[in-house]
Amino acid sequence: MNTLNALIYRAVAALTLLVAGAISPAFSAPGAHGPNGEHLDSNASTQSSGQQFPSFEAKSELFELVGRLSGGELSLLIDRYDTNAPVLGATVEVETGSLKATAKHHADLGDYAIDDEAFLKALEAPGEHGLVITIVAGQDSDLLDGVLRVSTQEAAHGDHDHGHGPMSWTRWVLLALVLVGFALLARWWVTSRAEKKTNESKGEAA
Repeated sequence: MNTLNALIYRAVAALTLLVAGAISPAFSAPGAHGPNGEHLDSNASTQSSGQQFPSFEAKSELFELVGRLSGGELSLLIDRYDTNAPVLGATVEVETGSLKATAKHHADLGDYAIDDEAFLKALEAPGEHGLVITIVAGQDSDLLDGVLRVSTQEAAHGDHDHGHGPMSWTRWVLLALVLVGFALLARWWVTSRAEKKTNESKGEAA
């Protein structure tokens, strides 16, 4: 492989690592809490590129979570309260009023998301929305209560946000870029090995 190709593939490798580093939840996970149970990094609402989105926090003796309404979904990040370890692969249900929805676990980001249209439409209305979150993780289960507050401005933004937020299509674009990058790197590695063996064979023949 010539020097130009090697430089190109090294550039692809660097870009792949940068993009891979960018694939993370668009909001912070439930942070460490102080001796009195207060969050050390809590915010009333989360931000992404200067845009504020409705968010809430909830906790119990077993779990704590941060939720955000954006990108056409209600996304939840859940931790163990005593260790701050992420809760993965749990069964999570959220209720508001007479509506109930099951949150799907995103293994790539470690969050849980609800994209039920009727459920989201109810949450996007201006005002305060009481939420009851049921979490079943292995042998542990608990109920958490939270309140999602949506301002008139945030509600207006939500009407145009479905399918365009950082937790929806952007995630898949970034993942696709990473996969393409790793595929190119794999091809470069195989080609380099083949050329090396060919050169060694020519050297032995000479």
